[in-house]
Amino acid sequence: MTRKKLMLIIVCTVIMGLGLGICVSPSFAQAKYSEAPELLELVKQGKLPPVEERLPENPVVVEPLQEVGQYGGTWRRCWMGLSDSSGPNKVAGHVRLVRFNADGSELQPDLAERWEMSPDGTTFTFYLRKGVKWSDGHPFTADDVVFWYEDITLNKDLNPIVPEWLSTDGEAPTLEKVDDYTFRLKFAKPYPIFVHRQALYGGFYAPRHYLEKVHIDYVPEEEIQAMVEADGFHSWDQFFTAKEDWLQNPELPVVFAWKMVSNTTTRMVAERNPYFYKVDTAGNQLPYIDKMVHELTQDKEIINMRALSGELDMQNRHIAVTDYPLFMENRAKGDYRVMTWIDANASCPVLYINQNVQDDQLKKLFREKDFRVALSLAIDREELNELVYYGLGKPRQAAVVSTSPNFNPEWEKAYAEFNPDMANKLLDGLGLTEYDAEGYRLGLDGKPLALTIEFASGVFGPWDDVLELVTTRYWANIGIKAVLKPEDRSLYNVRCNANEVEIGVWDMRRGNILLINPDRLLGTAYGDSPWAPLWGQWYTSQGKAGEEPPQEVKRIFEIWEEVKATADEGARDELFREMTDIHKDNIWMIGAVGETPQLAIVKNNFRNVPDRIIWDDALQTPANAYPEQFFFKQ
Repeated sequence: MTRKKLMLIIVCTVIMGLGLGICVSPSFAQAKYSEAPELLELVKQGKLPPVEERLPENPVVVEPLQEVGQYGGTWRRCWMGLSDSSGPNKVAGHVRLVRFNADGSELQPDLAERWEMSPDGTTFTFYLRKGVKWSDGHPFTADDVVFWYEDITLNKDLNPIVPEWLSTDGEAPTLEKVDDYTFRLKFAKPYPIFVHRQALYGGFYAPRHYLEKVHIDYVPEEEIQAMVEADGFHSWDQFFTAKEDWLQNPELPVVFAWKMVSNTTTRMVAERNPYFYKVDTAGNQLPYIDKMVHELTQDKEIINMRALSGELDMQNRHIAVTDYPLFMENRAKGDYRVMTWIDANASCPVLYINQNVQDDQLKKLFREKDFRVALSLAIDREELNELVYYGLGKPRQAAVVSTSPNFNPEWEKAYAEFNPDMANKLLDGLGLTEYDAEGYRLGLDGKPLALTIEFASGVFGPWDDVLELVTTRYWANIGIKAVLKPEDRSLYNVRCNANEVEIGVWDMRRGNILLINPDRLLGTAYGDSPWAPLWGQWYTSQGKAGEEPPQEVKRIFEIWEEVKATADEGARDELFREMTDIHKDNIWMIGAVGETPQLAIVKNNFRNVPDRIIWDDALQTPANAYPEQFFFKQ
């Protein structure tokens, strides 16, 4: 099947001078599309329809970064298992109705080729790309959106609470299927930033033709129960959740560039999706790379050593910035290059001073601004940067990053100078003037004062090294005793959610595009950043759970509600400035060193990878580098 050759009209967005240009074509047609040789062979054998029939009427067109790629090869990576699912998800699984461009400054069409918002900001109409197909060849239509919304997202067994990003005042929108390729969402109140937020959170689809066969509303209960028991699950919701996860279920149809075909105890293998809906500017169906293999390891050091020896083709996740000199020294031997991407991480790590801590004596201290300021002033961030990060980072407070349109330079510097003398004066002023035999301050009750810092050891960055310096050198120097409690990430998450942590430790990502998710600032980043877990619960439950916060924290919540209902960008920026000023004045979160480079180790024959790009969770990096256009240079 051929199509009439038309002029290619391409709208390009060049990303902040970072070298990545992506083109989205509203009108694209070729005399003939091209495809991978292995797929062409399957077409000849009658096992696949021609590529023109596998692509949508109007495919997404991606302009290769450096050159039109070549088909072939297996991309070797590492991951740490299902708890590390963000790794493969960010490489292959970030497909949305509408997505951000590489730096998050603009929205781009994806599965939806266009969308409309009503003048009052309550109603959104999406027009799906006609002819997109699942990896098994079944048509992708609005029915897949309706199923995802009504049968999964609003199913109380699967999702007891409507996701915050998909609701206004806790109320879910109504969804109307207009036709096979059009649907409409209507919210109870204005929500003009909804499309921005779905760019991160909302896949907004599920393969109805497959999943309804394992859904309790579509299959007799006795048959469902037999399936649940046969697969070794205790309940239907556990069974279904595993079935809808592409990393656990090789049979699940996907719309990603690669489809997982096997996942064993040692490796996960994904192969090219023959129905992927994107092409390059020459009409070649993407992706270029045949396979992607994730080798399983539980040790980040092994990942770094394998990258160092040239065994990984392109790896950025879990690559340690502290190994930068070693990586640079061994480039020729490992036949790779070292990319230094811009990490939109405000601080790595951040000390989250729990305002809802259970111990009454600690709560009294933690809620004293002077106590938090003293802890911050005692940290020598310049020394930390040199000793731990080789001077590659920026000594700063846990503030919104400088790449953000909502950057507050005053917050970045607030109480971030090294001033142990002032820290001591502040602690003395609080009445902490008595010491034990070891030189540590006693609490206000006259008993030994010891803070416990809990953190997930070996997760991201050199946290152990930073925290060791903070506790044994900086805080000990002002008479504050702190004990480190490293633990498994899952245990740490559970304890954070249960409000059992005194001082928690995490990074401060998602600080580049506050419009998507300011959860670190709201105190609602459950499981990792516990500066106000009970206040956050009060907000998300609309006062039904948690603990009522003070007015300044309530104002943070009010600001976010106003932002969500505000269409004017300038007005939103003013609101965010007020929110960041509140944090600047209170310092509930103490930063150390941030905006460190995110290293990407890339084999020299692995091409179309940007030298510089923003690394940001909100952009699902490396998804914002468009991995489908990566290729092996032969």
